[in-house]
Amino acid sequence: MQARDIPNLITVLRLLLVPPIVFCLLTAEYGLALVLFVLAGLSDALDGFLAKTFNWTSRLGGLLDPIADKLLLVSCYLALAWQDLIPVWLTAVVLGRDVVIFAGAILYNALVERLEAAPSVISKINTLSQLVLVVAVLFNYGAQLLPTGWLELLIQGVFATTLLSGIDYVWTWGWRAWNKKHGSGRFP
Repeated sequence: MQARDIPNLITVLRLLLVPPIVFCLLTAEYGLALVLFVLAGLSDALDGFLAKTFNWTSRLGGLLDPIADKLLLVSCYLALAWQDLIPVWLTAVVLGRDVVIFAGAILYNALVERLEAAPSVISKINTLSQLVLVVAVLFNYGAQLLPTGWLELLIQGVFATTLLSGIDYVWTWGWRAWNKKHGSGRFP
């Protein structure tokens, strides 16, 4: 192992945190789930920092990191919905957006050209809002109750950013696909 492999190792460790976090959620150990979730988040920040600072980037890391992030979030949303701590409809919207984006990426890659995507600003805001909601729910049930209305506000924020992000991806990549096949190459 070389030093440049450290970010990938940290990402693998984050992947290994997913089952214990889900177990804690399903057994109502919300305080421990919060600690593990925050640890996973810090590991994500650390591997990103190391990869960018020391140029320890790799194709494997570029694939593993978003998979680890998505697996963590999807697993938490499913477990929190199962425990009735977040609405099932919100989890369906979050998962639906991911399915649409994943299917679109596969189609774009197969029918248009190799996909070299980077997350949009609204997508980054959406991911942040999804993370904040998980932390807030875990804090609310595992540490201290939040003020009335905060969780509902965060739920509505996740709903809005999820819809906007999904629409943005469909519009942007749909336009790029159509324009690549038929257009001038310019974005409106």
